[in-house]
Amino acid sequence: MTDNGFILGCSAIGAGLAMIAGLGPGIGEGIAVSKALEAIGRQPECKGEVTSTMLLGCAVAETTGIYSLIIALILLFVKPLT
Repeated sequence: MTDNGFILGCSAIGAGLAMIAGLGPGIGEGIAVSKALEAIGRQPECKGEVTSTMLLGCAVAETTGIYSLIIALILLFVKPLT
C-alpha cells in the first residue's frame, strides 16, 4: 500500500465518521418539533412564540450537521498531502 492510498483511505473513513454527526441534529430537531406541537396543543394562543423559538433552535442545531457535511466534503475532494 502506498502512502498516497493510505492517506486517501483515511480521508474517506474520516468523511464517513464526520457524517455520523448529521444524526444528532436530525434527532434533536425531531424532538424539538414534537415538543413544540405538544405546547401548541396545550396552549394554542402561544403558537407564534413557540413556533419562532422552535425555528430558531432548529436553525442553530442544523449548523452542526452543515459543519460536518463541509468537513466530509473537504476530506473527500481536497486531496491532503498530495
